[in-house]
Amino acid sequence: MKHGILVHETIDDVGVAVEDLKAGNDVGAVTLEGQPAGSVKLVNDVPLGHKVAMKDIAKGKDVIEYGRVIGVAADAAPRGSHVHSHNLKTKRWK
Repeated sequence: MKHGILVHETIDDVGVAVEDLKAGNDVGAVTLEGQPAGSVKLVNDVPLGHKVAMKDIAKGKDVIEYGRVIGVAADAAPRGSHVHSHNLKTKRWK
């Protein structure tokens, strides 16, 4: 399987697209150390550098990347969906 997502920590809710990803494709994820970190079927197109939900993320849930909270889900993000400013809001500057 092709690896198109980088996951910083195995507990992360999101990974980062390392290339432009197309909806409907099954894409593998790897850690920074190159270890397999699962796979997802993409719900949306995800541009290079944008986040992909590695788990179902409920509206209002804290979102974890780098092993720490990076924001809160403004809308639900099903596994394999594009996570960006339309469905993720910072908790730092309100």
